[in-house]
Amino acid sequence: MKFLKYSSFAAVLAVLVFLGCKRENSATLSTAEERLSQTPVGLTELSKPSVVCDLATPTTITLTYCAGPSGAPSGFTVTWMTQPDFFNNGGNYFDDSDPRLCIIRFTGAKYNLAPNQCISITVGAAVLEEGVTTNCPAPLSCAIGKYIFRGYNNATTTLPRSVYSEGWECQTLPCPPEERGCTYTQGYWKTHGPVGCVAGNNKNEWPVSSLVLGTVTYTDAQLCSIFKQSVGGNGLLSLAHQLIAAKLNVANGSSSGSISSTIAAADALIGGLVIPPGGTGWLSPSATSSLTEKLAQYNEGLIGPGHCE
Repeated sequence: MKFLKYSSFAAVLAVLVFLGCKRENSATLSTAEERLSQTPVGLTELSKPSVVCDLATPTTITLTYCAGPSGAPSGFTVTWMTQPDFFNNGGNYFDDSDPRLCIIRFTGAKYNLAPNQCISITVGAAVLEEGVTTNCPAPLSCAIGKYIFRGYNNATTTLPRSVYSEGWECQTLPCPPEERGCTYTQGYWKTHGPVGCVAGNNKNEWPVSSLVLGTVTYTDAQLCSIFKQSVGGNGLLSLAHQLIAAKLNVANGSSSGSISSTIAAADALIGGLVIPPGGTGWLSPSATSSLTEKLAQYNEGLIGPGHCE
């Protein structure tokens, strides 16, 4: 009987409080309260959410978080651990005090989810939004690669937090190739080529004695003559100068990851044209300028492994 009286009194009080808020300003109702009003009647616990992998970069992983039938009226929390730490811990990391556990909390209107609502979140990116806090602000590591993620719906004023979601293994993209070596400009290779190529040059530092430009093979002496040929408005020559330098840099041990596609495009554009002075090949500067500029940036160290000191 006492329980019934108390329940009746609590119900009346709740109605009065609600009406009082309504009269003062209906907009003052928090989003969390609004979300709670949408949850199933008689809700006694928050639903178990789900967390699955979506997209990845070498330093971030994007997850899809779904709140379940109860929604997440007070936001949610995602935790993660490296796969090695997870398995070393026996596959259990429910203890939020574990120093190996990374925690990121999402609170505020944007993250108060309605029943069965899903949202995409990115872990490893800079945390700049209001209501998002983490104890692991650093990017994820492509060297580690694999992480185990779980999440739970945050507690409300009347309900404890939900149980954890199932664990989900996600993986970053592989680390990009390490840049190695360094690059020299076309001017350097021109003056450090076959002996006698340029007056005063008596030491050949070229790593090869021939190169293929387009589909045509040139000896080092022929490449030297191309270097000495004035461009004279011929886009083929300006492209060839930078292409020779780029290929010499790669042959000399410089990383080609940032320039390989440009080299291939330049060879495809040149095709079977024979470059002056040994031939009469010609290309419009407008057709070659973008490739020439990109090759020059590589040779000068603006992109790629950097210029040799």
